[in-house]
Order: sequence, then C-alpha cells, then structure tokens
Amino acid sequence: MSQQETHGFQTEVKQLLHLMIHSLYSNKEIFLRELVSNAADAADKLRYLALSNDSLYEGDGELRVRISADKEKGTVTISDNGIGMTRDGVIEHLGTIAKSGTKEFFNNLSGEASKDSQLIGQFGVGFYSAFIVAKKVTVRTRAAGTDVAHGVLWESEGEGSFNVETITKNERGTEITLHLRDEETEFADDFRLRSIITKYSDHISVPVEMFEEGTPESEGPDGEKIEATEGAWKAMNKATALWTRSKSDISDEEYQEFYKHISHDYSDALKWSHNRVEGKQEYTSLLYIPKKAPFDMWNRDSKHGLKLFVQRVFIMDDAEQFMPTYLRFVKGLIDSNDLPLNVSREILQDNQITKALRQGMTKRVLGMLEKMAKNEPEQYQEFWAEFGQVLKEGPAEDFANKEKIAGLLRFASTNDNSAATTVSLDDYIERMKEGQDKIYYIVADSHEAAVNSPHLELLRKKGIEVLLMSERIDEWLINHLTEYKDKKMHSVTRGDLELGELEDEADKQEQEKVAEEAKPLVERVKEALKDKVTEVKVTTRLTDTPACVVAGEGEMSTQMIKLMQAAGQPVPESKPTFEINPTHPLVERLNNEPDEELFADWANLLLQQALLSEKGSLADPSAFIKLMNQMLMAGLK
Repeated sequence: MSQQETHGFQTEVKQLLHLMIHSLYSNKEIFLRELVSNAADAADKLRYLALSNDSLYEGDGELRVRISADKEKGTVTISDNGIGMTRDGVIEHLGTIAKSGTKEFFNNLSGEASKDSQLIGQFGVGFYSAFIVAKKVTVRTRAAGTDVAHGVLWESEGEGSFNVETITKNERGTEITLHLRDEETEFADDFRLRSIITKYSDHISVPVEMFEEGTPESEGPDGEKIEATEGAWKAMNKATALWTRSKSDISDEEYQEFYKHISHDYSDALKWSHNRVEGKQEYTSLLYIPKKAPFDMWNRDSKHGLKLFVQRVFIMDDAEQFMPTYLRFVKGLIDSNDLPLNVSREILQDNQITKALRQGMTKRVLGMLEKMAKNEPEQYQEFWAEFGQVLKEGPAEDFANKEKIAGLLRFASTNDNSAATTVSLDDYIERMKEGQDKIYYIVADSHEAAVNSPHLELLRKKGIEVLLMSERIDEWLINHLTEYKDKKMHSVTRGDLELGELEDEADKQEQEKVAEEAKPLVERVKEALKDKVTEVKVTTRLTDTPACVVAGEGEMSTQMIKLMQAAGQPVPESKPTFEINPTHPLVERLNNEPDEELFADWANLLLQQALLSEKGSLADPSAFIKLMNQMLMAGLK
C-alpha cells in the first residue's frame, strides 16, 4: 500500500532555496556539478559498505552515474546506482539542513544578492542547487539491500513543502529528475550537458555516462557497406581518481574543479599540494588551502578533516585524525596503502600509522604556508586575513611545531601603527635595537586601544618597536608562546618594563633620583588607596601620562581576566599595582595638596582614570563621574 505524506521544509531550507534561486542565477550550470558530485559520493559509499557485505551490489557491481535529457518534456535526469536512501533518510536529508552554525550563517546574510552568493559558496548547497533551474524536482530512490517495494518518491516545487510516497523501485540508488523552468530549457540539450560534464566532472572516479544514439546502416565513399551501430551509454569523463594521476598530467583547472567537488566551495582554492610518498609508508595526499573561511570555522562542533581513502576505496568524510584542529580550514584527501579497508574512526584514534600520517600532513601544510609567506607575501597576507586567528591556536596545540607556527604568525606593530599592516616575529627581531633581548608586546581590547596605550610612551620615545595585539585569542596565545628564537616575549603592561641594556646609565640615575624624591608622595598615595591597590610605585614607562596600572608578576593580566569572565570561569579577586609619574603636572599638583581628604580624592581620580584606560570599563562608572565632576567644580572656584 502506497503511503503518502506532505512535510514542511525546515525554515532554513526555505530561506536557502529563496536565496539560491535569486543569487546564483549568473552561474546556473553548477547545479549539474553538485548533483553529479553527490551521485559519485553515493557510489563511493556503496563501494565501501560492500567490502563487508557484497550482497549490497544486488548482482551489479559496475558503479556509474547517468545523465539524460528530454527536450520535449523539458527535463534533465541524473541517476546513480549507489547507496540510495531509505524513507527516513529522504525526509532527513532532503527536508532539513543538518549543519552546525546554520542559524549563524543566515544571520550573516545581508539581502544583497552579490554578497550573499559568496556566502552561499562557503555554505555549500548540494542537492538544493537543483532549484536554480527547476520549477519542480522529483526524486526516486531505494537504499541498497532493501526490498524493491521500499522505494521512495520525493517531490517538491521548492516552496513551502515536499511530498513523500512509498513506491516500487527495481534498481537501487537515486534518480533525480529536474522539471526545468521555461527559461532554462537550454539544459535539456545533450551537447550543453556534455560540455558541463567535461568542464566539471572529468576528475570524478566513477563513469559519468550519457546515451549516444546508434547509426543506421550506410554506404561508404567507395561503396563499401558500413554496419549499423546500436546506441549505448558512454562515459563523458576520464573516470580516473585525479589524485592517482601524475601531477604533470593534471591542469590547474582540473585541480580547482576537484577542490570544488570535495569542498562544495564555489571559489577557487588559494593553494594546493599533491604528493605521493613511498618507502616505509605509502600514501598519496592532495591538500588545499581555501581562499575564504567557511561560515562555521569558529564552531568547535562543526565537522572538519580530510577525506580518507584506503587503496583508492573511499572510507569516510571528515577524518579529523589526520589534521590538527588549528589547521581545520585545510580541505583535501589522503589515500593510504597501509591502513586496513575496514578501518573505523575508533581504530584511527590510537593508530601508529594515523599518527605518522598526521605528522606528515601537518608538516606538508606548514611547509606550504612557509613557502607562500616567503615567496608570495601578498597572497600570504590574503590567507592571514582569513585564517590567522585559527593558526594562532597552534602553539598551544602543537608543541612539536611551535617554533615553525610562530614564524608564520603576523601582528600589527608600532613600526607602522596600521591594523592592516602586519609583521612577522622574524621581521621584528631583524629590526631590534642593539642590546635588545626581548620582544615587547601589548594586548588590548582593540587596535586603537593598543596604539594609544600609555604603556607605550617610553618605548616610543626610545624608538623600540612593540607588537600590537588586539584579537581575542592573543592573550591565550601569548601564554603558550613565551619566547621565539631565544628572545623572551615581554608584556609592556606587566611588572617591571625591563629594558636591560637599552637603558643607559644616565637614564638609570635619573630614575633613581626621581624615585628617591617621590618616596613621601608614594607613601601618601599608598595610604590614600590602601584598600584598592597592591602596591604604589614610581613608573619607568610613562612620559606623557600621569599614572597607569599594571599586573604584578604572577598575576592575571586584564585581558586574561576578561577571557575567563567571558567563558563563565571564576576569576580570583586581585588588585592592581599603581604606577605614578612624578614629573607630570597633575601628579605635581597632587604632591602639593596639603588637604589629605582632597589628596585622597585626587589619588582616587587618577587611579580610576588609569583603570578605565587599561580595562575599558569601571566597576562603578557613576561614582567615577561623580568624583570627576566634584573635582572639576572645585577647580572652577
């Protein structure tokens, strides 16, 4: 008995269909690439499952994808004899988008077609691309190994709902028929379809076939009889796994199309590396660095990893065991001759071969990036703008490659002050002052806050470069990257500034003299602020600012406190060290104030200013404003 049901599309599917139809009209032919790609994946999955259950082939082990068109009816049909789908699978896969971060993706859409089409490329639309050219889509499918009576018919006009019905289907696999819109009938032409297959699907490892009509009996130029030929299905593609071919035989266009096949990205890749390794281990890898970050890159639950093949047999998607998390943007595949065909994710987890392959893949990607950074700095800057924050996770995750990763990091610096211009740690070391043995840096809430921080005053005066860090991950990074090439990383907002040999004897003597003369002032400020600070001292870092706060040695920095609070972690209470600049007019005014109550108000005002400059906010802004107004009114009298 036929069981019919009508289901509503998931809200995100409806949004995607509307957006896709209106945004991808300039590149309509990609629908065929996407549907052929899905069909080839279905064949790969059946080949893998049949390794342990040969009956899934149902007596037909010749896997293929077939494409046909009917001009009169205005239809295009893409069929495969791959794994197929059950009724539940159809409802799940063709009615919902099961991707992490989907809602965030749609929140990023602007409504402007040209911009949103780029975002769709990052999202990957797969099956739904059919609706770019079709007014109605009909899917007939049956899962391999199930009874012929368990076929499923799915049909929709791509609006609010879809219909599902149980049917009889003799052949396993999936058949998708597109009922073309009136203005899209060009795609019902065999020649047009062949040209698209040749353009997009040459690299696919299963045959993509079209029917070629036979020829009637005829007579040759010399009167000889030419036998009639029967029509037959013929492969339009090379049907050879691209990565198994010699690099010299593969064009850049083929590499790019293969990237789009495995990633479902609409943009070209930025770089790729194709390598065959023989010896102790035998494997082939094809790794790509995308141009654009995927929409869900910051979702830790999103799937990432390489496609895994064993002896050219597809095993699994998103095999994360072969690539560290900080390189999760890398797309591609690995084809191993050493792993067993029945390998599972659990077996991969603690497998020595897996570990060796992971090391090899990591080394390969870092090598690609080093080469790009050295030889194509503009292209590397393009990469850094998209993936730099992810790469900053590396020093904490990958101790063995910490130095190599650190060499790939880029930061803004006082050498230019622009957020757009970045420098490497090697650039910084090359410009270090004679006698300088530390890499100075500052972490702040924003680039502007870093550039204008009072902590930089003395260093600017002495012409010492400071790295300007303002991304959320920077404080976490610097906790794991404490030195580079024997040069310690030193925060200009922490403890003593420690300029070492960069301070001449005259500077030291002058600082000691100022500190000695300011001892009574320091004691008065300590008394006035005794419950609010850990220590009061004369500053060595300020030239134009009256006071600042710093984190003492062993204490949490302001940025680390903010990170922990944002993560909902408890933060121990701490009080800052308060540094004053006795040569500043305001501090001189403070020193000359005989009224201890007024002195305490001035000291509090300077502390609150310093805290505001350092943290960007105050625990009690109203009290600060009240105190400031009070002091301003007193000054007007």
